[in-house]
Amino acid sequence: MDEEYDVIVLGTGLKECILSGLLSVDGLKVLHMDRNDYYGGESTSLNLNQLWKRFRGADNPPNHLGSSKEYNVDMIPKFMMANGTLVRVLIHTNVTKYLSFKAVDGSFVYNKGKIHKVPANDVEALKSPLMGLFEKRRARKFFIYVQDYDENDPKSHEGMDLNQVTAKELISKYGLDDNTIDFIGHALALHLDDEYLTQPATDFVKRMKLYAESLARFQGGSPYIYPLYGLGELPQGFARLSAVYGGTYMLNKPECKVEFDENGKAIGVTSEGETAKCKKVVCDPSYLPAKVKKVGKVNRAICIMSHPIPSTHDSPSVQVILPQKQLGRKSDMYLFCCSYSHNVAPKGKYIAFVTTEAETDDPQEELKPGIDLLGPVDEIFFDCYDRYEPTNQNDVDCCFISTSYDATTHFETTVRDVIAMYNKITGKELDLSVDLSAASAAEE
Repeated sequence: MDEEYDVIVLGTGLKECILSGLLSVDGLKVLHMDRNDYYGGESTSLNLNQLWKRFRGADNPPNHLGSSKEYNVDMIPKFMMANGTLVRVLIHTNVTKYLSFKAVDGSFVYNKGKIHKVPANDVEALKSPLMGLFEKRRARKFFIYVQDYDENDPKSHEGMDLNQVTAKELISKYGLDDNTIDFIGHALALHLDDEYLTQPATDFVKRMKLYAESLARFQGGSPYIYPLYGLGELPQGFARLSAVYGGTYMLNKPECKVEFDENGKAIGVTSEGETAKCKKVVCDPSYLPAKVKKVGKVNRAICIMSHPIPSTHDSPSVQVILPQKQLGRKSDMYLFCCSYSHNVAPKGKYIAFVTTEAETDDPQEELKPGIDLLGPVDEIFFDCYDRYEPTNQNDVDCCFISTSYDATTHFETTVRDVIAMYNKITGKELDLSVDLSAASAAEE
């Protein structure tokens, strides 16, 4: 413990483990500590006994649910885009060799009281019951524009500079109605609210292209992939990577107090009477509560079921996005379902999550629109957690604090935070120009 490190990372949540791996690969000397005796922090996975103990206070689940060890219930469930940034990070770091992935079966959107498959290209737009005949034709033209758009080819821009034109102006050129804009913006481009409509259209179009490219990767029913045995495998994969490159791991280290010099700059971490020195500290919000502010709360329901979510073509794994407008809310609601097909539950059992940014103090009532779509539920657990963002100045205190996980059931916002943190810690851009065809070998 008396050694000096470039970086000490506190907490083994997914964000911290990815950063620990990336920094170790960069040749930095990393010490990684956690007060818990398990990997994953807030983003850990639980077996059935652990789930029962956490939410019911005793580890004696009913026998009809099957073997405890066959369950891997993610506490922060998220799918990853097959062509997205997290997959690029996995390939860049070679963590793919520690994991096996499988495509997610379905991507759906809630519209006018029903669940529909998300159309991702011009062909699917023509078949989608989400739109009437004339709207389908308009949507098809818009999808073709997006598919053909190439940043470096002005001919594909149709006279529009997407850095100047807003998303709303681009969409209005094709005359799409509000319902169509709703599912494109929230279920395809994965925007969290409607603010994107007033911003330059570049990001909106890139997000749509990412969805379509991810969908094409594995020719599955969705653009998402998910690791076998759940997300608990991810932090451990990055922890192994860090160890390969000389990173040191210490679990079950109580307290982990960050030490500061007279100028308020982090100089080390003390645990059990020993202090390890460092130049920088990376951690989740729970390790430096005085340097974060509460920015919201996430409400969620965890459900064990004996059937897939109705109206999702019997998909064993699926995401359903309920756009805010459809529910008369300020924020979207997300349904996430996984099952034995990804080795996270015994055969015939499904684990579904209903998650949203809290707008009331009544999770049960607030989550009802999503829970009602699940059909009969064997067991249900309600949970809520606060979301925090850092308030410190990195250049003053040398502390780099991750933001809490949001309500989304995909990794896009999580990875954006990791990349931004990496940039602040190292002062350089992360090069993710990797050959994505290599990732296909990681898919089962």
